[in-house]
Amino acid sequence: MSARPLPQLPLFAAGERAGEIAVRASPRARRLTVRVYPGGRVEVTVPRGTRPVEVQGFVGRHRDWIDARVRELSTHPLPAHEPLPARVALQAVGREVAVRYVERRRPGRRRLAPDLVEIYGSAGDAAGARRWLRAWLADEAEAELGPWLGRLAAERGFRYERLQVRRQRTRWGSCSRAGTISLNVSLLFQPPAVVRYLMLHELGHTRHMNHSARYWRLVASHEPDFRALDRELTGGWRHVPGWVYG
Repeated sequence: MSARPLPQLPLFAAGERAGEIAVRASPRARRLTVRVYPGGRVEVTVPRGTRPVEVQGFVGRHRDWIDARVRELSTHPLPAHEPLPARVALQAVGREVAVRYVERRRPGRRRLAPDLVEIYGSAGDAAGARRWLRAWLADEAEAELGPWLGRLAAERGFRYERLQVRRQRTRWGSCSRAGTISLNVSLLFQPPAVVRYLMLHELGHTRHMNHSARYWRLVASHEPDFRALDRELTGGWRHVPGWVYG
């Protein structure tokens, strides 16, 4: 039998901006977590049987972080359905790639050079072109981010089991207890120093699966400027073109 959904919770105090937090009970959840989605939607995931008063306490402890993320992602929502790009700037690796659209019966993509990609498909099929652009972006992310993470881990003495490169809407990266690191393809649009910090952030979780004081001391030992870089990463969605998600 499914758990009874918990009530919506007010996000802001009386007199502040109105909003609600969606609370979702999950049989897989072992602890309370909160996510803020582009546009400012907030969702708290809780283990089944969690009492509303526990959710209220959790939200209260994380109110400052939630408010900051809502402001950031409400101010910089991801654009959608913008014109197809003629060029794509991959800031993380210092490359600008020209995009050539070629009408063909069989759709697809082809990387002709580091600075040139062709997208095939029917004339006027912008949605199909965006899908193949995303496929090309995933290829580039695998080719660039994987070796980069491997080099950084070797240089700094970290070990991880495997890498996944994914097109995530709410996370720049993650690390599982099994040692799998996930990186967002959209990191390719971020400054190199920010990408390097995010990689160190996730590598740090191979030793501490939390955000404890010990964890942050470890991160600081590898990246003393982590606070400023973390703030820059928080606003990094503004660098992501609309076709990546739209």
